[in-house]
Amino acid sequence: MNRATNVFFMGKGGVGKSTSSALFSVFLAQKGFQVLIVSLDPAHNQSDIFERDLSDKPIQIAPNLSAIEIDQEFWIRQYLKDIHNQINRTYSYLTAFNLEKYFSVIKYSPGLEEYALILAFEKIKKNFSQCDYLIFDMPPTALGLKFFSLPSLSLIWIEHLLALRKEIIKKRDLITNIKLIKKEIERDKVLNKINDLRNQYQDLKDTFEDRKQTQINLVLNPDKLSYAESIRIVKALQEININLYRTINNKMKLDSSVEDINEVFAGIPRTNFPHSETPLIGIHNLQKFVKANGDQLEKQLSISSPNPI
Repeated sequence: MNRATNVFFMGKGGVGKSTSSALFSVFLAQKGFQVLIVSLDPAHNQSDIFERDLSDKPIQIAPNLSAIEIDQEFWIRQYLKDIHNQINRTYSYLTAFNLEKYFSVIKYSPGLEEYALILAFEKIKKNFSQCDYLIFDMPPTALGLKFFSLPSLSLIWIEHLLALRKEIIKKRDLITNIKLIKKEIERDKVLNKINDLRNQYQDLKDTFEDRKQTQINLVLNPDKLSYAESIRIVKALQEININLYRTINNKMKLDSSVEDINEVFAGIPRTNFPHSETPLIGIHNLQKFVKANGDQLEKQLSISSPNPI
């Protein structure tokens, strides 16, 4: 059973979502939780923040804390390979007509990045289900929103494909005078694959909408440009039935105004990460920041230590 809570950090470029996700990971690890932080952002700032060469293999950063860096190009290739294999299995007759050369057009399909990230997310969720928290440092806003929208949009498309395939089977049965329609439908490879996809994307949609499984933290700075993009992010998530879990107000100074934040994001839990004069690079500086602000973070995040085994 997957016990890990998926925590995503989104926000406008430059607001510090990579640093915020790193600090959050350090805070949880110090409280005794098993934490894996995953860089889904192609910029891979986590390697710079932790001063470690990260890869697709987990590297221990500190007690209870490991990190992974997703190679987006690898997962795009994996997705294309899976699609190619599915076409070969389902439409094996195309090889007889020497039509498999047209498969190469798949690599120009739109939306490859979000499909690749979904594949990577599912793999990590499965392989690291023993963790308490999976922390995801998300890519820029546009790709991040496409990632969360993909299950809902795919389900709309898949429902139409299901209806079309069933109609094709019905017409085919009329032509060939097949009486065992139910058994024929059960044997239809295309229909079975469409149903598998529907189940896959429904599970993803349910995961993203379940606040017990998924928490989306929106990182913003005390400036109007940050507010404006943050509002668009919240509205876009609400359109696909995903609610924001928390705002992370990053780089807050003593004179920073929070009136706009309080007004725009009323009712949403808020955590303040104070401005740091010391660059938050390296595990030592991250741990030092968390220790200095531990009482404030403890109060705002309200996360209890894990139960002893």
